[in-house]
Amino acid sequence: MKRVLVLGSTGSIGTNTLKIADNLPTDFKICGITAHSNEEKLNQLSQLYKCPCLLTSKGNSPEAFQKLIDETKPDIVVNGIAGAAGLLPSKIVLENGIDLALANKETIVMAGPLIKDLAYNHNAKILPVDSEHSAIFNLIEKIGKNNISKVIITASGGPFRTYTKEQLQNVTVEQALNHPTWKMGPKITVDSSTLANKGLEVIEAAFLFDLTSEQIEVVVHPQSLIHSLVRTNDGMLYAQISDPDMKHPIFNALTWPENKKTYLEPFDLFDQSMTFFRPRYNDFPLLQYAFECAKQKNLYPIAFNAANEVAVHAFLDKKTGYLNIARIVRSVLDYNWSNRIDSFETVFEADKKARQLAMELV
Repeated sequence: MKRVLVLGSTGSIGTNTLKIADNLPTDFKICGITAHSNEEKLNQLSQLYKCPCLLTSKGNSPEAFQKLIDETKPDIVVNGIAGAAGLLPSKIVLENGIDLALANKETIVMAGPLIKDLAYNHNAKILPVDSEHSAIFNLIEKIGKNNISKVIITASGGPFRTYTKEQLQNVTVEQALNHPTWKMGPKITVDSSTLANKGLEVIEAAFLFDLTSEQIEVVVHPQSLIHSLVRTNDGMLYAQISDPDMKHPIFNALTWPENKKTYLEPFDLFDQSMTFFRPRYNDFPLLQYAFECAKQKNLYPIAFNAANEVAVHAFLDKKTGYLNIARIVRSVLDYNWSNRIDSFETVFEADKKARQLAMELV
């Protein structure tokens, strides 16, 4: 039985992790949980699973996370925290030599080289929980990295896939939060609509799987049935296909390296249709900016993530318009971010600077 510590237990990833544990009580024990600010729900879950908890809005410190790890003694930690706040917990988990089921893409986007070094030095595994990176991880494991020439990440296209440039000028918060396929938190839902989320996934894939930006491609696939593909050296395409349900990649991470039988419904090919489109880079420029950051590396991915986070929250608070999200990010990226990432202090300093610049623009 694996002991599972769930960070962000009241969000989408956390909730689905708890459902898996509920359905497989002989395989998984929830040994600890955290939430950002939903104290009432956190306390309910703590009583239900009879485990320690931490409200991070009040106790978000390295000492508090370390204490929780010491108390709960997990075999694996699921990081479902949203945004840059997820980086510090990931760092502490790996420093303790514990496997990390990672749904917090900012961990890799902001500090990919440092995080990978930590995992290697402490003999811990990073297991991707994003459906796209979970698919890539499994395809690489089965096919072999040396046999793969290109990785193709799928994007739903979000709710505005067919909007004209003129329609995009008048997008409201309510429209942006109405995703056609996935049920997620507000920040990631807006990111999905601007394709910033796909951009973050491009950067994450580059770091996580040691790929150049030229080895990564994005295809819009509205049905979200294919979660990623790889093209092998002989030109063939191999895909990972399942229903758009986050429980699949979470289950995969929790059970790795086994390929366990699941209680989840297997994918049914009958009566399905799949369509594919090129991304509209001109109308959704954040995806192109992310490719630039994946190529330039250094502090550029940190600046991209920080500026986007500030701009999205300003949009959600109705302090700026929808198209201004990309404009703010572009303006921040136009500064010099070419210094190397040599420490976590450098990461946090760059993050702070980019946020300040973005807030001034807001």
